[in-house]
Parts: sequence; C-alpha cells; structure tokens
Amino acid sequence: MNRQQWGSRAGFILAAVGSAVGLGNIWRFPYVAYENGGGAFFIPYLFALLTAGIPILIMEFTIGHKYRGSAPLSFFRMSGKKAEWLGWWAVFVSFVISTYYAVIIAWAMRYTIFSFGQAWGEDTEGFLFTEFLQLDVAPGETGGIVWGVFIPLVLVWVITLGILVAGVKKGIEYANRIFIPTLVILFLIIVIRAVTLEGAGLGLTAFFEPNFENIMDPAVWVAAYGHIFFSLSIAFAIMITYSSYLPKKSDITNNAFITGFANSGFELLAGIGVFAALGYMATQLDVPVSEVATAGVGLAFVVFPQIINQLPGLNGIFGALFFLSLTLAGLTSLMSITETYVAGLSEKLGISRNKAVLFGGGLAALISILFATQGGLFFLDAADYYINQFGVAAIGLIEVIMIAWILRKTGVLQNHANLTSDIHLGGWWKVCLGVVTPIVLGYMMFGLITQNVLQQFDNDTGNYEGYTDEFALTMFLASAGAAFVIGIIVSLIKWSRSTPVELPDKE
Repeated sequence: MNRQQWGSRAGFILAAVGSAVGLGNIWRFPYVAYENGGGAFFIPYLFALLTAGIPILIMEFTIGHKYRGSAPLSFFRMSGKKAEWLGWWAVFVSFVISTYYAVIIAWAMRYTIFSFGQAWGEDTEGFLFTEFLQLDVAPGETGGIVWGVFIPLVLVWVITLGILVAGVKKGIEYANRIFIPTLVILFLIIVIRAVTLEGAGLGLTAFFEPNFENIMDPAVWVAAYGHIFFSLSIAFAIMITYSSYLPKKSDITNNAFITGFANSGFELLAGIGVFAALGYMATQLDVPVSEVATAGVGLAFVVFPQIINQLPGLNGIFGALFFLSLTLAGLTSLMSITETYVAGLSEKLGISRNKAVLFGGGLAALISILFATQGGLFFLDAADYYINQFGVAAIGLIEVIMIAWILRKTGVLQNHANLTSDIHLGGWWKVCLGVVTPIVLGYMMFGLITQNVLQQFDNDTGNYEGYTDEFALTMFLASAGAAFVIGIIVSLIKWSRSTPVELPDKE
C-alpha cells in the first residue's frame, strides 16, 4: 500500500495548525484566560506549552514519522499488540467527536446566512434554543429532525468527505492552503474592527489585566495544562497520522515548535478580538465585562449576535465574517479528525482510501443526524463532556506513561527526531514526558473521576448539568465507554495482508 506524502513542509504545518485551530480556540481560550488570572494566566500557559504541549507534539510527530502509519499501525509497529489498542482508542475518540463537531459547524454555516439582516432578532438566546434548534424536548428524547440544521450538516459532510477522497496532497493540503490563510485574514479583519469599537479598551483591560494572586492557585495551572492539551489536538490520533505522511528528512522538532506557537498566536488573536467585542457590548449595556463574558456555544451563538446587533454599521458583513471564520476553523479540524479513522480503517482492512472515506465518514455522518434533532443539543453537550473528560485526557495520560515508562521508547524516539532536526532533544524532553506531564494529567484525571463519582452520591450537585442518572450513564457508555471498548475489539482483528506490519525500512 503506497504511502501518501505532503507536497511540502508548509502544507504539513498548515494542516497541523488547521487541526489545532478549531472552533474551541475562538470561544474557549479567551474565557479560560479571563477566569484564571487574565494576563497573569500567560505564565502557566506558556510553561504548560513548553513542558507538555510541544514535548507531546514532538513525541507524536516522531511516532508517526518513524513508524509510518496511522496511530494504530504506528503503535503496532512500535510494540506489537501491547499498544495497538491505544491507537484505536484514540481513533474512535476522534470518531465520536466528529459526529457532533460537524453539527456545530453546520450551526456556524447557517448563522453566516442569518448575519445578513440579523435574522436572530433581539432575543438571540430565545432564537438559538427555541426557533433555530427547536429545543422543546427533555434530555434523552430526540423529537423530530430540525431541517435548518440537517441541511447544512449534509453540506458539511459533503465538503469534508469530498476533500478526503481527493487524498492528502490534492485534498487536505490543498484545502488547508485555502482555508487557513483565509481564516487568518478574516479573523484579522474582525479583530481590527473589534479593537476600534467604543469600549474595546475596557474588554482588553479585563482580558490582559494580570491577577498574580490567581496563579498561586494549583487549579489555575491545571487549567493551563488542560487547555494546552486539548487545544493542540494531541491524543486524538491526528498528529501521529499527519506526521506519517512527512518525507523522511523532515525537521520534526522545528515543525512541532512552529505548530505549537502558531496555535498559541491564533488563540491570543482570538482573545483580543473576543474581549474587544465584549468590551463594546458591556459599554453599550452599561454593565461590567464580567456580566457579558461567557464560555462555550453561548458566546458564539448568543453573545456575539447581540454584539453584532449593537454595531454602529456594517452589522451583516461583520457577522458574516465572524461566522464564516468559525465555519472554516471547524472544517479544517473536522478534516483532521476524520482522517484519523479513514487512514486507520484503510490500513487495518486493506481497503482503498475511497472505501474507507465512504464507510467511516458515511457512518459518522449518519450518527451525526442524532445531533440534528430537537433534542440534539442535550446529546451533543453530554457526548462532548464525557468524550473529552474521559477519552482525550485519559488517552494522553496513558500514552505518555506507556511510551516513557512501560515501552521505554523515549530514547529511541529522541534519536530518531535528532537525526533530522535542527533543535536536538535532550534531557528536558524526557523529564517533561516522563515526569511533568504524567503528574499533571494524573492529577487532572483524579480530580475528574472524583468529581463525577461524588456527583452520583450528592443530591445537591447531581450529574453533569443536572442530567438524570439514566441519561448521564447512557451518554457516558455511548461516547467514552464505546470508544474504549470498540478500540480494544478492533485491535484484536488481524491486519490485512496488503498492509505491511513491519517497518518499511529498518532503522
């Protein structure tokens, strides 16, 4: 089976950055920074980037580059059956994420159209939940299909799968060469417009003003590590898959540093744009910034439409640019996420790329219809919570422990990366992977498990978002639980004879 390659180093970096720069970067990072010390948060943020984010990026880039396969095949070539299951677990976590992530992109696509004329009216919250999503069923009930979500959802999948069918160089790389520069230009326009609004300085002060007392709180450092971990798309099987398409003499560590800092640069840009706009809104309403600052989809689909309504001019254009940027950011990430299981299925079953796209992507598209129903938001919210908290974080912890302490492959990976990299890895890299990251991620996982277990016995707290025990357990099993179990089952299937399980070249 011939291995595809990127057309250039720039193509790989654009794709890697595109996978990291997703919807969450635009609405998650600004709020995380604001809530955890403002400008002072950049200290633990930068420390986490240098001691966990970039070291793990280097590790995953090296695994893919050395073992020349999707995440499952790379882990198999590294250790045999000992770690293949870990690769499949990550692949199926990505599969689950793709099913609901596509729906959020469909929202952004539809809101791009709504921007012209501000179809959401004055009550943006009521419009989102009542008119657009038609959320009038209880959690666990589907209701009917919401056609206003379903139709753009079909378009999202047609675009994504069409690009993947075209391959790595002619599909993913070509699309990112268009999407990423366009996204940056659009967001620069948004930021420039936002910082020129009345009251923008109020928002930027709230965002950047340092609260050094906060960074003495261990929870702030955990938040920094948690955000870096999720924002760089590590432990999704994405970076291993993408780096397997790199030419043999690629500079691995340099690529990791560029990807990490480019992602952080976009997050900073997003924070400036978001809080400048929030400052304008707070000024118009004569309230503190804290009253308009919010996280999650509420920021993008409730607060920003309110801001667009308040603009002194060019409301429709500003709104369309914002939601188009969300759409492009989402599409670049969705391509990356879907590529993980397309590559894995193609190699495991020995089927063509087109068949893997049709089977894997088609199945994800069908499941995503669940999130385009009247009760879809409840399913989406619960799936996102459980798959991220008990899928991605857990994989990252086990991945570094497996490689650093069980398989003891850090030396092998270090030597491989140093062969082609200008920045040579030393003891700092091994310490970060073997000590710092396991301690921080272990602390995070202990807190998450303790919190969620205690909720089962606390009548006042209850489950996440107050969901019933039945719905919470069902969504946990259907998302995080299913990804783990199915990953182990698939790892037991023999590799296709058409897929060489030995390394293409001995090193």
